[in-house]
Amino acid sequence: MVQDILQGVADNLLSQVPILIGLIALVGLLLQRKPAEDVIGGTLRAAIGVVIMTIGIDVFVGGLASFQAVVSSAVGVDPPAATTTLDDFLAGPGAAAPLIIAGGFVLHLVLVRLFRSARYVYLTGHLMLWMSIVVAACFVEAFGDLDRWTLVGAGSVVLACYFTLQPLWIAPLMRRVMGHDQFGLAHTTSTLALATGYGAKALRLGDPVKHDTEKLRMPRGVAFLKDMNVATAFVVGVIMLVALAFADPETVAAVAGDDLAPFAWGVMQALRFAGGIAILLFGVRMFLAEIVPSFKGISDKLLPGSRPALDIPVIFPKATTAVMVGFLASTATFLVLLGVFAAAGWFVLVPPMIMLFFGGGAGGVFGNAVAGWRGAVFGGVLNGVVLAVGQWVFWGVFSGTAPELATLADPDWYVVSAVLVAVGGVLEPLGAAGVWVVAGAVLAASVVVLAVLGRRAARAERLAAAAAPAAPADDDLVRP
Repeated sequence: MVQDILQGVADNLLSQVPILIGLIALVGLLLQRKPAEDVIGGTLRAAIGVVIMTIGIDVFVGGLASFQAVVSSAVGVDPPAATTTLDDFLAGPGAAAPLIIAGGFVLHLVLVRLFRSARYVYLTGHLMLWMSIVVAACFVEAFGDLDRWTLVGAGSVVLACYFTLQPLWIAPLMRRVMGHDQFGLAHTTSTLALATGYGAKALRLGDPVKHDTEKLRMPRGVAFLKDMNVATAFVVGVIMLVALAFADPETVAAVAGDDLAPFAWGVMQALRFAGGIAILLFGVRMFLAEIVPSFKGISDKLLPGSRPALDIPVIFPKATTAVMVGFLASTATFLVLLGVFAAAGWFVLVPPMIMLFFGGGAGGVFGNAVAGWRGAVFGGVLNGVVLAVGQWVFWGVFSGTAPELATLADPDWYVVSAVLVAVGGVLEPLGAAGVWVVAGAVLAASVVVLAVLGRRAARAERLAAAAAPAAPADDDLVRP
């Protein structure tokens, strides 16, 4: 009975982001005692905004999948062989993922309620699913076959701690990007963003104002590239047409079909890619306009001081040129490394275009906020390096469960997996008990971090209050 309830919550609520966002907006507006028309309108606009964003993502992700197939064929690579698959894992131990999501999200809300410093509520539903699969695969790789409820319980603890801490460690850089802290970032590119921001600062790559990507002056002949939609269609179109020229005809026929000539199909894919991004950004603006003010009710009544932590596209409107710079730098870097790895005989890399776009775009925006266009290039290059090396290393790490996780991964997947598998390897002799030791250690460390952050925040508030000017006496108010 409990399992069915948790499965239903995960499948019908947490994994359905429009419904989740709509319900959160509804609760927030009701708690603020807004008029019925505001409640209904705000709820539906928030949910519709997410749907529009999702449609945009689906449009250009479909293009990216075809793009990946053509580029892979053009450079002559095939995916590495595997003895197990993600589907096999999801049919076995990975079937616990929805239960891990449900348990992890509940514990996450408890931590947000108990600790004032844990102020962000993680609301990126599809990444809840992927991270639950990653955590489950790490535990199985480290400890072998585990009892279902052991996997669910320990996995829920680790996932809850990740949901709680991830928006916090990126919060300072997120405020720098957005210029406010009305919402946080809930995305598995956060460690890349950290490395980009602090790395660009340490290397003193540039000035964020002087070298801002959004202020770049281009020669008149290429000034059209300042328009992100135009730049996206043009650049992706050029790459697609070049790749089509070198790709295997059978691969091209399989992805393009017989209705259009390959060049016409390539142009249409580039246009669809640009259109998808335009739709995505419109949806982002629409749902942000509703979820941020409506969340105030939850912040005031249920989870004091909390804010929503949202998906990576929420940062893209702040620096659309930086998104494209990061994506291009990321893709170019990965393709160069693909050739290097193939020539050296190390590993057959697979271009993960979706991760190159979102991770490269994130690296571009965060790098630009710290060091301008040079930082954006740095972030894109760093994402390409991390994804290439990550595929190489973690294909073997997940060889016994779901090796495709290595090629579908964002940087946070690699970081979390490295920690869990390394610690699990040390505790493997303990068997199932070792899983609970890992979960307990992660929870204890998270509680310590939250307590320290809470004390620092309280101390800062006391110092600010002490430094504030004293209120005038009554007689001072009437004195000329």
